[in-house]
Amino acid sequence: MTPDHGRAALDAARTLEPQIVRFLRDMIAIPGESCRERDRCHRVKAELEALGFDEVFFDRLGTVVGRVGSGPVKILFDGHVDTVGVGDPAAWPHDPFAGKLENDEVWGRGAVDELPAIACMAYGLHLLRQRGLPPEVTVYITASVMEEDCDGACLLHVVENEGIRPDLVVLGEPTDLAVYRGHRGRMEATITTRGVSAHGAHAHRGVNALYKMAPIIADVEQLNGRLADDPFLGPGSVIVSFVECTTPSLNAVPDRARIFVDRRLTVGETAESALAELRALPHLGDAEVELLSYDEQGWNGGRATQDKVFPTWVLPEDHPLVQGVAEAATAVLGARPAISRWHFSTNGVATMGRLGIPTVGFAPGREELAHTTEERVAVADLVKATAVYSVIPEVLAAQRRG
Repeated sequence: MTPDHGRAALDAARTLEPQIVRFLRDMIAIPGESCRERDRCHRVKAELEALGFDEVFFDRLGTVVGRVGSGPVKILFDGHVDTVGVGDPAAWPHDPFAGKLENDEVWGRGAVDELPAIACMAYGLHLLRQRGLPPEVTVYITASVMEEDCDGACLLHVVENEGIRPDLVVLGEPTDLAVYRGHRGRMEATITTRGVSAHGAHAHRGVNALYKMAPIIADVEQLNGRLADDPFLGPGSVIVSFVECTTPSLNAVPDRARIFVDRRLTVGETAESALAELRALPHLGDAEVELLSYDEQGWNGGRATQDKVFPTWVLPEDHPLVQGVAEAATAVLGARPAISRWHFSTNGVATMGRLGIPTVGFAPGREELAHTTEERVAVADLVKATAVYSVIPEVLAAQRRG
């Protein structure tokens, strides 16, 4: 890919800046938490249809799927369309649903995680169709649902149940225009202690489930310092993320306590090994350790179910997909992008983690701004990302030609 081709793609993307920004602001303006993405999904579908995609439809879980081309090499661009909640609206410097444009940045919930990717992917493929789609490729775009609730579940459905088996996947989680090639996995579990309720005035007659839980919480904190480490992904980690108990009243001994555990899995760790560590905690006693599962109905009535296990994955740096996306970014940006990894989890747990389909990430936006009241993205980066997305299929097609 020559620098001249990259510069031409960037110049073409600049002419579409108003449309890209408008589409992103429109998506931000429509609330779309997990399982409630209907109106936002309809907005995305309408944009893909207006851009002349060859095929656009909702899958059985509500994900928007668009397609261009019909070649044998199948490339999937994925950006999840759902977002987390906004918390206290008064804590935001701008209305989180205004999609405010200020100082050449777009603000709002989803302005990093990860509505920019959907806008840029859509217009990047539009640019590519205008230049001429390589005949070797079919490119799908998925605006996937429920990712914030259960990363990977709905993209796994696309691959396993909708007849779309990509050869290569590019994710739109924020990378700040770097190329990311993996991240730690994770698992969600609970630990439950049981006691005997009694009136607070006769507490000696009861067994306090919270007191039984206290040393277990300390055990979890100590376990965090003994976990495996990896030079690329970093160490595994474990935290207690939530505590609850049941009690007949505020002046009674609690008869049940439960903690929720967030466990991040680095290279060499599995859900089975992590569960074994929890079951070996020194003060566990008769407490129960259980893996959490996901079972929710989507906005269009489809149901997503799976255990809350999200595998670790890493694609080697010398893999053609990593190098191909880096080549596309270099041609557009004029400098080679950093090659790195996410700190959080993505839909790559499905494509690469479960199915072994080569997967990378490239997108505008800074990961550390996701889920914060400072969520925003630079317009200049939207334009650059659009140009890079338009070039990626060309580079990957050229690789296949040899």
